[in-house]
Amino acid sequence: MSLGQSDSLTVVTPETDPALARHAIEAAVSAERRTLAAFVADLDDAQWSTQSLCEAWTVRDVIAHLGLTTRLSIPKVLVAAVRARGSFDRMEIDLTARRAASYSNAELVAQLRESAASQRRTPGSTPMDPLMDIVIHSQDVARPLGLPYTSPPEVVAASLAYVARNKFMGGPRRLAGVRAVSTDTGWSLGEGQTVEGHDIDLLLAAAGRQAALDDLSGPGLERLAAQL
Repeated sequence: MSLGQSDSLTVVTPETDPALARHAIEAAVSAERRTLAAFVADLDDAQWSTQSLCEAWTVRDVIAHLGLTTRLSIPKVLVAAVRARGSFDRMEIDLTARRAASYSNAELVAQLRESAASQRRTPGSTPMDPLMDIVIHSQDVARPLGLPYTSPPEVVAASLAYVARNKFMGGPRRLAGVRAVSTDTGWSLGEGQTVEGHDIDLLLAAAGRQAALDDLSGPGLERLAAQL
């Protein structure tokens, strides 16, 4: 995806026009959904059944999860939360399992494509949540399959900056005591021994993916590994 200067995620900050920021983020989400749908459309059954980087999910489960974003209402979330006894993780796993059991691979791909035209979000989420979610989950799918997959640099950079500071996502806890440094842009965050690498690998580490450690370096790597 190529964004014009007026839409570039690199200028999306709290000081920018909120409407502009939202427009740029929603356009990026739409593009990422279409790209991932095309990527998984031709996978065979064995690939769909491959364990993703998410311990609880296969590739198929990840795609089922991503189809939920535009299809959840507040009543559905409340029912699911009660069923999961208040645990967000249990709720996500339960909703995904039910969805994966209800649709074929082709239907899940079609629903992900349909989601690209929607701006609906999970109740209580921010515009950045579906973006960082699909950027991370795209890697959850592609890396275990050994297939290359890239998201636009500005999209990855924006997702990294968001997750690294997001307490709900656990980024600050995982990056505590280290200085994360991007070898792509020079972006840095935190204090302590340095951990450096590409934005996508720092993003995956901030999101708790141990697979990212192989592509990071620096004296702070041992501490980071212990905190994932």
